[in-house]
Amino acid sequence: MPKVLIVDDAQFLRVRLTRMLTEHGYDILEAENGDRAIAQYEANAPDAVLLDITMPEKDGLEVLREIRDKHPDARVVMLTALGQQSIVLEAIKAGARDFIVKPFEQERVLSALQKALA
Repeated sequence: MPKVLIVDDAQFLRVRLTRMLTEHGYDILEAENGDRAIAQYEANAPDAVLLDITMPEKDGLEVLREIRDKHPDARVVMLTALGQQSIVLEAIKAGARDFIVKPFEQERVLSALQKALA
């Protein structure tokens, strides 16, 4: 069962993604901010990360870079709001495997994860 770390400062989004992915056989970890995400990644070595770009304190790009510096094979999919295309391009250059635009469809999340884990 693949282990996925969901990182988003919005609890409702973490809950929604957790329910969706648990129903599809994923083991879920959660983090509400960047520092917690890095700690969770180090402690649990998830197979993939769903990482929000916009968070207080440490944003998703910083987290992506920190994780990929230590773990170049990390599989990270960015979660983004509409209108953040320039940040998405920066994230892809920094090693993100894909991005999902919020609000998202279940099939888009599942396909992005499957692609990242392939």
